[in-house]
Amino acid sequence: MNRIAAVSLGIFLSGAGVAHFVVPGYFRTLVPRWLTRPGLLVAVTGAAEFAVGVLVLTPRWRAAGGWAAAALITIYLVSHVDALRSARADRAQFLERPVGAAARVVVNLFYICWSITVAEAAP
Repeated sequence: MNRIAAVSLGIFLSGAGVAHFVVPGYFRTLVPRWLTRPGLLVAVTGAAEFAVGVLVLTPRWRAAGGWAAAALITIYLVSHVDALRSARADRAQFLERPVGAAARVVVNLFYICWSITVAEAAP
């Protein structure tokens, strides 16, 4: 089961990293307005996610990759908490409404727990 969780996390992170380059416009919408250079942030975080995913997929580096994933995803909480702070019920996009923004936070907390579980279970 631990191997399945690790490989799944590695594939998820690597795929998400690639997605930053395939559909960067979507990821730019997740960057808080007060952060500058969203295009650069999307590219850097995409490369970081891909690299961390590769670490998680490599048994020798799995623990380090799991901890790096937890740290990276924790940094992303800034974006999700900012979205929650500015969420409004009358917004057209689900993720811009309070329930959608809260879901973003909860899902990211799950990702952090998943990453920590992988890190702690690594040999």
